[in-house]
Amino acid sequence: MNRIKEEQRVVEQMIRLYCRKKEGNKELCPECQELLQYAHARLERCKFGENKPTCKKCPIHCYRPQMKERMCKVMRWAGPRMILYHPIAAIKHIIREI
Repeated sequence: MNRIKEEQRVVEQMIRLYCRKKEGNKELCPECQELLQYAHARLERCKFGENKPTCKKCPIHCYRPQMKERMCKVMRWAGPRMILYHPIAAIKHIIREI
């Protein structure tokens, strides 16, 4: 799987986990759906392509401030829980952070 598609998959897993477990929704709510579409679009346009660093280490912050704040909220909550729900994706992400 290419790097961008893998990042999109992980972001989707995090947003879905947040929406389902934190917000209590069975399906993505409109706000989470909007965030997911925005994140996928940003990743599609990433100028680093296959050499993309993790967002935390990226020198370019491509999210609008409001969306960045929402994504940070999702990542702060879902990130630590990913090891329980999606352990392989979480381990790969941790390795990339190092």
